[in-house]
Amino acid sequence: MRLPPQTLTLSCKPEDPRERDTMSSAADEPNRSELHPEVRIGHVHLRVGDLDRATDFYRDVLGFEVTVYRSNYTFLSAGGYHHHIGLNTRYSQGGTPPPEGHTGLLHFAILYPDRRELARIVKRILERGHPIGVGQDHGVSVSVYLSDPDGNGIELYYDRPQKEWFDSQGNPNIKAEPFDPRDLLVDSGPTS
Repeated sequence: MRLPPQTLTLSCKPEDPRERDTMSSAADEPNRSELHPEVRIGHVHLRVGDLDRATDFYRDVLGFEVTVYRSNYTFLSAGGYHHHIGLNTRYSQGGTPPPEGHTGLLHFAILYPDRRELARIVKRILERGHPIGVGQDHGVSVSVYLSDPDGNGIELYYDRPQKEWFDSQGNPNIKAEPFDPRDLLVDSGPTS
């Protein structure tokens, strides 16, 4: 299993005068993205070493529903969608995670609707004995990090209300303050 993410100190103040605060100034840019605002990343496909082990984790620990199970791939979803997560062993049966220091996926993120639902999944994971790395309050969101049995990084998070994303000067409230994920199970944990 990979080590939990390191605590980061983030600064949204540009150090280089050529840099800009993209979150607060993107609307002012003449060459903004042409993408429709509802474009989203729809699903992730992961190479895994053991399909049954990975399927068990995403179904039994994280609670996703299996929508398709074949000899070398599984699709899982939430809420009746065709698939949010694809697992396959086509080129990775028996494989191992890449060593630290190599390129590849750092993590993928699963968005929960609110703090209560994030707390429910944290409780479920802990009850099933799967380790959680670290919690981080990112200002705009609250996240917990863990790895699946194949070492793929996973961020479970909820967004704070959009009105809390920026300070009074219009700067993004981005930070990375660690907390114990078990704090989500009590009222005194990260709020909003």
